[in-house]
Parts: sequence; structure tokens; C-alpha cells
Amino acid sequence: MTSAPQTRPDAAPLHGPETTVTHVIFAVAFCHMLNDLMQSLIPAIYPLIKDSLALTYGQIGLITLAFQGTASILQPLVGLYTDKRPLPYALAAGMGSTLVGLILLAHAASFGMVLISVALIGLGSAIFHPESSRIARLAAGMRPGFAQSFFQVGGNIGTSLGPLAAAAIVVPRGQISVEWFAAVAMLGMLVLTYVGRWFVREGAHRALAGKSRPKLHDLAPGKVRLTLILLILLMFSKFVYSASFSSYYSFYLIEQFGLSVDQAQFCLFIYLAAVALGTFVGGPVGDRIGRKRVIWLSILGVFPFSILMPYVGLYPCIVLSALGGMIMASAFPAIIVYAQELLPQKVGMIAGLFFGLAFGMGALGAAIMGQVADARDVHFVFQISAWLPLIGLAAAFLPNLRAR
Repeated sequence: MTSAPQTRPDAAPLHGPETTVTHVIFAVAFCHMLNDLMQSLIPAIYPLIKDSLALTYGQIGLITLAFQGTASILQPLVGLYTDKRPLPYALAAGMGSTLVGLILLAHAASFGMVLISVALIGLGSAIFHPESSRIARLAAGMRPGFAQSFFQVGGNIGTSLGPLAAAAIVVPRGQISVEWFAAVAMLGMLVLTYVGRWFVREGAHRALAGKSRPKLHDLAPGKVRLTLILLILLMFSKFVYSASFSSYYSFYLIEQFGLSVDQAQFCLFIYLAAVALGTFVGGPVGDRIGRKRVIWLSILGVFPFSILMPYVGLYPCIVLSALGGMIMASAFPAIIVYAQELLPQKVGMIAGLFFGLAFGMGALGAAIMGQVADARDVHFVFQISAWLPLIGLAAAFLPNLRAR
């Protein structure tokens, strides 16, 4: 792993710092798709390993906690370190950790081994997300919202494909078939090695140029901290609610409507595909109308759908879930770019912090909701989580930032 970017004194960037380098954004978005496809195998095979290893809902929540908690703790630290000392080939190394985790998960015969394997996948995610988000920001030029949305929608596509991959490959062939996806990790390592070379050649120049850009606000440090706290509160609303879907939506459909595992996985795919669409829309719309408006509308706007979903039939449930997921997903790219514009010299740290919080809040939410499901039932989980979007009212207190 290279510890710092090395560039020749006579090397010149191929693009100006304000130019959008779409092929680099596409490369990290593509690898985000691969990364999150592999990660989404974990919740997608929950029904399988719950039966084969005789797990409780509480243990399912602990698996999510081990996976997302590892990523949550490490991501801000990775981002903070690489802001000061970039590691161009760290992305490829992180994908290697995911590869090892997948192989171990395929052969895990105990609850403890499952925890170890998902923690290694979480480590790969902890390295990938802050670094690749920082690369997307460097390649964005004057279109940071577009770059962040395009990068994130790659992950959403991968997450939505995970249940289909599980239904087509893992469910009929068993847990051992998870190791087939090691080939996906190897492909990601190759592409991310190319991205590392781009950073050595050009990204370092862009990072230096970015330090001279004027700030988009004149907020006092205390106001900046308060604004970050508000954003974190909004993240809590979004990701605890989302964790209820990613971990327990399949169980809800199976228990409430008598669907098979394959049918429930397809419904989960519909929901996750809608999330991908919402993510893609959120960033470019934020470039046009402002991040604050997108954040306000996307989180609070999901409430009518979330409050109705637990009380309707199967097909309305699928529609309401998809619409609610699409609206809420548009907030995340806007939140990331808004926070990066608050602290433009700490882009990697902000990405690591907010991706880490996304994982951590999702992990904590999944663990708590698992205990609730054991104590009551899965239907009750969706009844109480439906009120979380009301926290979106806090967006009214976010300050307005100047347009660049």
C-alpha cells in the first residue's frame, strides 16, 4: 500500500480542477455497486442462516451490529487519516478484506464465525466509503451533488441486486455459494487499482487546488458544530428507519402475507431499487435548488407513506414502501455535500463520519428492532419506526449556505 501520493515534478493534471472527470466518478460508483452488492448478501441470507444455525432475531441484530458497527467506528478514522496522508491504493486493499470475509462467511458453521466474517466485510467497507467518496469529490469539479449522487447510487444498485443474487444463487445452492462472489471482489480490486493510479497522476493536484477555494459560509465554529449535530439527528431518523427495512422487511412480508423467501427477496429488491432512484435524484436536485430544501423535503416527506404502510394489504404495502424509500433516500447525498461544504478542508473525514454514522445507526437500530421483534413481533417494529421521519422537522434549523 502506498503511503502518500507520488507525482513527478513535471507532471501536469489532464483536467482543470473545476472539470468533472466522469470516468473516475463512474469507476468509484461501479466499485460502490460491487462493494454494496457483496455487503447486501449479509441481510439477504438472514432467513437462510437463521434456520441453518438456529438463530434468534436478537442474534440477527447482533450480526448486523458486528458488520455495521465495525464500519461505523473505523470510517471516520480512515477519512481523518487520509485527509492528511492520502493512501491511493487503500481502496484496493479494503476490497481484499471484503474478499476474505466472504470466503469465511461461506464456510461459517457457527454464530461466532459469522460475526468474524461480517466484521472483515465491515472493515473493507470502512476503508472503501470515505476514500471513494473523497475521490468522487475530487473528480466532481463544479458538480459535487451530481458526483455524490452518482457515487451513492452505485451502492444502492448493488444493495438492490443483493437480494436477487441471493435468491438466484445463494438460496438454491446454500451458504457455501457466497464464496462465488469472491470473483466480484477481485474485479473491484482491479478497478480500484486504476483509481489509485489516477489519484497519483491527477487527484493530488486537485486536492491542493481545492484548499484555495473560498468557503461557502462565514459561520462561527460553534454554529458549524451545532449544524453538524442537526445533520446527525436527521441521519438518525433516516438510517434507523432504513435499518428496519433492510433487516426485517423480508420477515415482515413472510409473516404478514405468507410470501415465500424468494417472493420476499423480490419485494426487497423493488424497495431497494426505489432507494437507488431516490439517491440518484437527490444530489443533482440539490445542485439546483439547494441542499437544505432537499434534506427538508426528503426526510419529512416520507412520513405519510411510513405511517400508512403497516396497515394496508400486500400490493399497497409494496408501493408505499417503495415511494417512501425513494423519497427518504434523496436526503443522503444532499446531507454529505452540505456537510462537506461546512468543512471543505476535511472532505474525507466528513465522508467517513457520515458513512460511519449511517452504518452505526443502522446497526444500533437493527439490534434494537431485533429485540423488539423478539419481544412483540415484526409488525410492531414497522408500527413504531413509522414515526421516525417526524424528526425531519429539525431541518428547519439548518442555515442556508451560499451557492458557489
